[in-house]
Amino acid sequence: RSLPFSDARGMSAAACALGASFVRAAPLRTRRSRGASHVIRATAPASTGMMRVADAALLPPAIAPPSHPTYSIARAIAAALEEDVADVGDISCLSTIPLETESVATLLAKANGVLAGQHLANQILAAVDPELTVHWTKRDGDSVAYGEIFCEIKGSAHSILRAERVVLNFMQRMSGIATLTQEMAAAAAPAVMLETRKTVPGLRLIDKWAVLIGGGKNHRMGLFDMVMIKDNHIAASGGMENAVINAQGYLTLHKSPASIEVETRNMAEVAQVIALLTDKDTDTSAVTRVMLDNMTLEDMRAAVRLFADNGLSHIETEASGNVTLHTVREIGQTGVTFVSSGALTHSVAALDISLNVEC
Repeated sequence: RSLPFSDARGMSAAACALGASFVRAAPLRTRRSRGASHVIRATAPASTGMMRVADAALLPPAIAPPSHPTYSIARAIAAALEEDVADVGDISCLSTIPLETESVATLLAKANGVLAGQHLANQILAAVDPELTVHWTKRDGDSVAYGEIFCEIKGSAHSILRAERVVLNFMQRMSGIATLTQEMAAAAAPAVMLETRKTVPGLRLIDKWAVLIGGGKNHRMGLFDMVMIKDNHIAASGGMENAVINAQGYLTLHKSPASIEVETRNMAEVAQVIALLTDKDTDTSAVTRVMLDNMTLEDMRAAVRLFADNGLSHIETEASGNVTLHTVREIGQTGVTFVSSGALTHSVAALDISLNVEC
């Protein structure tokens, strides 16, 4: 049997699998396995549960990825697989395991957390070998517990090991992001938790997808879908009023549906924004949100009241700066609409997951 990744059908399956996921599998029976001090071994009943991974990859997702006009998940998968084998192949497998060897492998949670990357794993496995079969007992967004085996994979040992590190790299990072997001979103309520653009280059959509899986919401995808007037834009344009008027004019000229967010750093700048928004002679119709950056809790509460007192309750407010799991609860109680944190993606700890070949 030749290496399945060389089969064009595999890449076709990955390309077609954008937005696909896997449904809940049938109930599993359990037994002990290696890999943790207490392991729940998930095995499919003999007659049900397993599915050809190329078919699993085409099913709808539990939680859909965000959209992007040019980004391709299939291309990201292909790049991740290619960097692992270059133009040589997996010489560890080629030198030790007969090509015809069939194996069974499992995915094991080695920490408690939120699973993310299950849908993406199907696409990766399908890109490597569409004839692999999988049985998942968890979907994206489900909780996993230490010692829990939540997926079984059957098929070519070469294919399973070829996909192993790419599957784990994506799934561990995505699950870490989703786990932290779930914790911070719960603490931030009633404010809505957002991430930022502080993502791994080339993986922004995937990082932001993990935030959605964890129960957060997405901030702007990039520089193309929302105008964010920050301190550097204000300085370079000659002041806040110039920046806002110029941005509004640009969107009007280009008939753009994008909205504008204005960053403020203190109450004086909040007052400037409110003056602009309440000036009937100035078009600020595209301004929908004001960022309150690195402000005290007292100032955030005062800013929210000022917007309401000036008939601007429709303007969203976003708290940003020094947002951690320890500070987010108090920030979320100030009345702001959103809380954004770069920590969700720029320094998150991966969730420990392993793949074990059982036979």
